[in-house]
Amino acid sequence: MNPSAVLPPLPDPERRTWLLATAGAGGIAAVGAAAPLVASLAPSERARSQGAAVEVDIGDIPAGGMKAVEWRGKPVWILRRTPEMLASLQALAPRLADPGSQRDDLQPALRNVGRSSRPEFLVVIGICTHLGCSPSFTPAGGERPAPDADWPGGFFCPCHGSTFDLAGRVFKNKPAPTNLEVPPHHYLGDARLLIGEPGPT
Repeated sequence: MNPSAVLPPLPDPERRTWLLATAGAGGIAAVGAAAPLVASLAPSERARSQGAAVEVDIGDIPAGGMKAVEWRGKPVWILRRTPEMLASLQALAPRLADPGSQRDDLQPALRNVGRSSRPEFLVVIGICTHLGCSPSFTPAGGERPAPDADWPGGFFCPCHGSTFDLAGRVFKNKPAPTNLEVPPHHYLGDARLLIGEPGPT
């Protein structure tokens, strides 16, 4: 049998060049079409940030000042309490619905009057536990109107009148059923806070 009768003739050089160019362009087009599809299957940057822990510089918060950051789409407040603020917490127990945070799901290190592992810093989610409104920080003797004549300072929710002390504990006879939530967090150093991960036990 004649081998030339079985095998097809080889394409001429110009035709071979066109075939290679076409195949290459097709491969590039396939990769280009697949890349957006693969990227769309990966979680978005926002989705990743909503689940990730957030590192915060707390060294620039003045005494009596507060910083707000976002974690999992929620506002987290970091309040740097003064010695006077901390002293005011001791006498409030009779006026609070849950002064010992018995109904809170707190880390063991946070089960104290200030609900914190470092007394000067309070870290809470800034969402009222009643209907999800956003309370405002209202210090004693501040510019904002106080909700009560003997207001010791804390957080006031204007939507339905819930009030919380400087440890985020709710006052009695208010619509909010529980204290402000404390997110898992721990300190990475003197001026760095990580929100979203509990500290070592």
